[in-house]
Amino acid sequence: MLVITRREGEEVVIGNPASPLGIVRISNIKGDRVRIAFEFPREIAVHRREVADEIIANEAAGIQVVGKIRPAAEA
Repeated sequence: MLVITRREGEEVVIGNPASPLGIVRISNIKGDRVRIAFEFPREIAVHRREVADEIIANEAAGIQVVGKIRPAAEA
C-alpha cells in the first residue's frame, strides 16, 4: 500500500503522467472530513468500499443490480 500526504487542492496522478489513467484530487478538508475528487473515464468503475462489498455480495448471490449514473444536475 502506498500512503501519500497531500494538501487541499493537490493531486495524485494514476498511471503514465503523460497520459494518465486518472487523477485523484483533494477537493476540500474540513475538520476530520476530506472530500476527494476522482477524474477517471466513465468506463472505469470507482466505488466506495461499502458499495463495492455490496456489489461483490450480490454477484456471489446471483443478484444483478442495474443502475444508471446521472450527472449531478439531474439528481
